[in-house]
Amino acid sequence: MKFSLRTYAAYSIGCLFVWAVMLAVVESTGSTSKRHTVLLVFLGWAIGWVSATIARVVYPPFRSKRPSDSEPTSSDSYATK
Repeated sequence: MKFSLRTYAAYSIGCLFVWAVMLAVVESTGSTSKRHTVLLVFLGWAIGWVSATIARVVYPPFRSKRPSDSEPTSSDSYATK
């Protein structure tokens, strides 16, 4: 099985790891106001991540706008005239 780091799952796991470390550090060393601020930023990031994850599931990926090899391009029609 091939393991790739260029996936949304790898990105999500990496982000959650970094947030866990940041929240642990702020919890142990930060003041109450700093903890509150960092927690609000984390919650905003989490809402954005959830909405992006839902959008990735609901909406299909974009199709390539490149013409296929069998279809003539606009430059081909000018060359034959």
